[in-house]
Amino acid sequence: MASVLAAPVNADHEFRAHADQHASLRLWLRLLSCTTRVEDKIRQKLRDSFEITLPRFDLMAQLERHPDGLTMGELSRRMMVTGGNITAIVDQLEKEKLVLRQVGQHDRRSYTVKLTKAGREAFATMAVAHEVWVADLFAGLSENQQNQLYTLLGALKKNLQKQEEM
Repeated sequence: MASVLAAPVNADHEFRAHADQHASLRLWLRLLSCTTRVEDKIRQKLRDSFEITLPRFDLMAQLERHPDGLTMGELSRRMMVTGGNITAIVDQLEKEKLVLRQVGQHDRRSYTVKLTKAGREAFATMAVAHEVWVADLFAGLSENQQNQLYTLLGALKKNLQKQEEM
């Protein structure tokens, strides 16, 4: 009896590309593949080391940059997810006493979210580990190659922003 091989859960997006396709399409699929692989590794390490999800880490990172807190709406815009997703993440972090939700000063219908002392301490520990993991993931590229890639992606980002303005 022949066995059926199932595709891996996180299949490489680049397998969809063909040599005769436009270089831009192949580049897009390679970028997507690399992003997915890096994100998957970071998700796994956050889960294994800190029992936290990437969205919860990302929300804490946003709050770490804004000690006075951010509104739920601002968190939603910055993280590019729905308000319902933000509410669920904040609810979880609040239960763990990592964030504090306060009624808005100027609008009683809005809430501002801030890291607690415990949240700042926990995030600081996670951020150090996160930086090491990212450095390890990119260690296969020399510093010069990393700088070149950063510059090229910056040019791509600038071009995409120009297209959005049109």
